[in-house]
Amino acid sequence: MASISLEEIKRLRELTGVGITEAKRALVENSGDFDKALAAMRKKGLTKAEKRSEREARSGLIGGYVHDGRIGVLLEVNCETDFVAKTDEFKDLVKDISLHVAASAPVYINDQDIPSEDRKQMEKEFSEKVKSEGKPDNMVPQIVEGMVKKYFAEKCLLSQPFIKNPEINVGGYIKEHIAKLGENILVRRFTRIVLGEVT
Repeated sequence: MASISLEEIKRLRELTGVGITEAKRALVENSGDFDKALAAMRKKGLTKAEKRSEREARSGLIGGYVHDGRIGVLLEVNCETDFVAKTDEFKDLVKDISLHVAASAPVYINDQDIPSEDRKQMEKEFSEKVKSEGKPDNMVPQIVEGMVKKYFAEKCLLSQPFIKNPEINVGGYIKEHIAKLGENILVRRFTRIVLGEVT
């Protein structure tokens, strides 16, 4: 059996937020391979995060970010307890999401937030576009559905590639924090103001 150093156990704990025993077990189960143990713990943590997402989150922080005096963001991010809301990890998360909203200009939080009239409007526009391109009638609904899905994925905060790490989306970044902090976390609302723009 590979020897497991205390430094590796500590490092795994810091990256995943699990206990010493769980960190050591993960390293033992993966024959001391740190990367494999980390991947296994993240997978396990994200599974737990899915379960936590059903719990009520009413504490949290209102955070903000102003870019160059021209773009301002105000947002509310909720967690379950004041204890977690006061941690540096949670504060950094709120700051990162504020920065992302300023840079990526999402319109909705997730696809459940999209008003049906907005969806219908885009379906109509894309349908007309596809038909004008001479696509076969039986293919139109499928093509339009794909176009609508892609269009709104780019407009929804949680499905946008995270500005600091485009390999994951904002929803995935939040789930990592749910796994690490052990509480449900959600973005309740946000406002993005651009100098000179009237909404």
